[in-house]
Amino acid sequence: MKSAFLFIPVTLFLSLPLTAQETKYPEQEPMKPAMTEYWQPQPTVVTPSKSPEKAIVAPSDALILFDGKDLSQWSNSKGEPAAWTVSDGVFTVKKGTGDIQTRSIFNDFQLHIEWRIPEGITGKSQARGNSGLFLQGMYEIQILDCYENETYVNGQTGSVYKQTPPLVNAMHKPGEWNSYDIIYTAPTFKKDGTYRTPPRVTLLQNGILLQNNTIILGTTEYIGQPKVKEHGAGPIRLQDHGDPSAPISFRNIWIREL
Repeated sequence: MKSAFLFIPVTLFLSLPLTAQETKYPEQEPMKPAMTEYWQPQPTVVTPSKSPEKAIVAPSDALILFDGKDLSQWSNSKGEPAAWTVSDGVFTVKKGTGDIQTRSIFNDFQLHIEWRIPEGITGKSQARGNSGLFLQGMYEIQILDCYENETYVNGQTGSVYKQTPPLVNAMHKPGEWNSYDIIYTAPTFKKDGTYRTPPRVTLLQNGILLQNNTIILGTTEYIGQPKVKEHGAGPIRLQDHGDPSAPISFRNIWIREL
């Protein structure tokens, strides 16, 4: 009787459900966008050489992503034709139609793209010619008018958005063309989905180095920290930010797979 009496309470104890406090970790505190933004030190302003009036001819082995005629190489996120406006050899964000992305997908590459903030733009900080270029559709390089316009530095022109500020500010003034030349190395993954080798990017704006073989920490998040998400080849995506100040234009886009 004595042993049976001792056994029953132990069995009952083991079968009882644990309390919520014993089975759950505390939930993460909610974050706000400003929690991942910082403003100092502001990158040094460097005056680049004058932008060319005409687009530079692409290398012979490049895939032309925009030839000045149409957006046949691009679609919206649903695979439908891109609705941005094409005129006079450039295409321009059409507010409210959504992001566009290349129909082809890529891993390692060299990318050239030229973009222009319109003259007479208004607004300040992030509300001034805002767009973005997403590598493999996941990792954003910021496009913004930072000509005499300060913002949080990890959201400045040429930043790996919300991660790494540019080394310098190499903006042309509104109405002039800017160029990005990007060397990108795609990540590789372990069996558990974590990075074996992280994504890396080198970026020149108007011929001036902004990112030097920078490690990308993970996905671009407006709120919260970057996340590691296993993936394969992906598109080049351009953002329809819905900027009320003025639409951004693009030209001369080509890519070389590495």
